[in-house]
Amino acid sequence: MSEPALRLAGVARRFRTEAGELSVLNGADLALVPGEIVALVAPSGTGKSTLLHLAGLLEKPDAGEVFFNGQAAGTLSDDARTAIRRQGIGFVYQFHHLLPEFTAAENIILPQLAAGTPRRAATERAQALLARFGLAGREQHRPGKLSGGEQQRVAIARALANHPRVLLADEPTGNLDVETAGRVFHELLDAVRGEGMAALIATHNPDLAARMDRVVTLRGGKIEQA
Repeated sequence: MSEPALRLAGVARRFRTEAGELSVLNGADLALVPGEIVALVAPSGTGKSTLLHLAGLLEKPDAGEVFFNGQAAGTLSDDARTAIRRQGIGFVYQFHHLLPEFTAAENIILPQLAAGTPRRAATERAQALLARFGLAGREQHRPGKLSGGEQQRVAIARALANHPRVLLADEPTGNLDVETAGRVFHELLDAVRGEGMAALIATHNPDLAARMDRVVTLRGGKIEQA
């Protein structure tokens, strides 16, 4: 088996509330290997978003460790963690979070420029990704001129722009109608498999979860096979 692209080893996360300390994750373990798509299906309030934030190096665990390509993220500087988030991890959210003042192409070009990609190569990558998601000819449209499904396709293309090793998605089609969600989700899975990355996708939709390689859930702050 390939070395995990991302591994969570005994991660714990606690929050202080007026009622006292709240333990959200308590020794959670998970490994994602390249080419594997894992569904995270769990009730609201069980820690899905917290888990994705830790996996994406947006937060640090109170205990345990997150390993990216075999390296312990806890040993890295803030700049090194930022570099991994920028180049090694792609994020897709329920709401697209596109920059409204920029075109579809520019929304995909900008993260590449931030990672040091030359503008010409970044533009070519953006055009190729938009074509892959059926948006050829829509490159110069700003988000306000795109449908909800088109906006989410652009957001997915943006997440793939820097050839990440890991994709993390939080209800990526939860804001779309059933037909559009199914179509966009199919395109997302096809792109992830085509790029050979590891993916963790949180969803409440059991039909979408069944199309992934395996399904995990959260119980008592730990990750279990669903």
